[in-house]
Amino acid sequence: MSLIVQKYGGSSVANADLIKNVAKRVIEGYEEGNQMIVVVSAMGDTTDHLIELMEDITDDPDPREVDMLLTTGEQVSIALLTMAIHALGYPAISLTGSQMKIKTNEKHNQAMITDIDTTRLKKELAENKIVIVAGFQGVNENQDFTTLGRGGSDTTTVAVAAAINADRCEIYSDVEGVYTADPRIVKNASKLDYISYEEMLELANLGANVLHPRAVELANTYNLKLYIASSFNKTTGTIVRGDEKMEGKKNVVGAASDLGEIKITVEKVPDEPGIAGKMFRSLADYGVNVDMIIQNLQRDELNDITFTINQEQEKLAIKVLENIRSEIRFNNYSIDRDVAKISIVGAGMQSTPGIAARMFTSLGENNINIGMITTSEIKISCLIKKDDANKALNVLHQEFKLDKIND
Repeated sequence: MSLIVQKYGGSSVANADLIKNVAKRVIEGYEEGNQMIVVVSAMGDTTDHLIELMEDITDDPDPREVDMLLTTGEQVSIALLTMAIHALGYPAISLTGSQMKIKTNEKHNQAMITDIDTTRLKKELAENKIVIVAGFQGVNENQDFTTLGRGGSDTTTVAVAAAINADRCEIYSDVEGVYTADPRIVKNASKLDYISYEEMLELANLGANVLHPRAVELANTYNLKLYIASSFNKTTGTIVRGDEKMEGKKNVVGAASDLGEIKITVEKVPDEPGIAGKMFRSLADYGVNVDMIIQNLQRDELNDITFTINQEQEKLAIKVLENIRSEIRFNNYSIDRDVAKISIVGAGMQSTPGIAARMFTSLGENNINIGMITTSEIKISCLIKKDDANKALNVLHQEFKLDKIND
């Protein structure tokens, strides 16, 4: 008998028929003698619809009330899935994040899990029930509902699996696993059999909508192997695990494009010690996450500082820059929304010279101009024109022969 934690995303429970399908899949595991814990997201686009309703009411909602609203989405899906399991004659119970005692910090809308009290969970499992858990939510010390942000159900799943010391942790959605690139853009993209935590984390941060970065970080911390697969068929998925077990690391395992960034250039910043630090500290204090940075030295001891951020934080970043304009004494700023970040990822590139040269050369030979570059031990990213993103992804996929990754 194994203790299995499964997660089903919103697309997997988008309507009654799909919920019934998930119920049957869960029961299959239960029939095999396993203890089953199932984390569920809100149905389909429920969260988006709730946000639209909220925005029709106010453009400045109280964060606590936002969480009170958004947590209702998962309560609907866990209740319906539990009813579907009951209808098939099997014992099950649904638990909200509060009932599960998923404790978080005080930060509404982007809370972090601090502890999970598994007493109630173990009690229900001991009574041979299938336990259906609301993803994406928890409760703070004031007993107020909190939400974990986009992708929070992934984080809930891995946190619960770690807390209960599960034998298996399985993430099901509408994708069949982790691919070498977005198969909607690269037609010969390959599904990976295995990928390391580090590589998966980089791809997740680069916009691969398969697994949330915080979930990958948790899995890595607790050395919890993850299985990523589709809820719509029984095809083999992808295993995410530690790379110490992965012999013969590939130089590059994936390529990704991110169309969700903008480039901001702050012009004629005084070339003085600490000025850049003040600017980026102010942005960080307001929660603006800066990605790529480049500084160009101009004449008269003035610099242009260019950086990229998520496009959703544009208004906030501009607000911060206006607030610190007199302190930093910059001349002006400009915004370029016609950009995309294209990246390659692979643990093997740490020990393989020439990967960056191949990337830059292949892009150049295809008339794709590079604006900015950042690197880590297992990732190289370039900023290019948005219109070149799909072409660049295909070029890099071909250059590194990612269609033959599993050969």
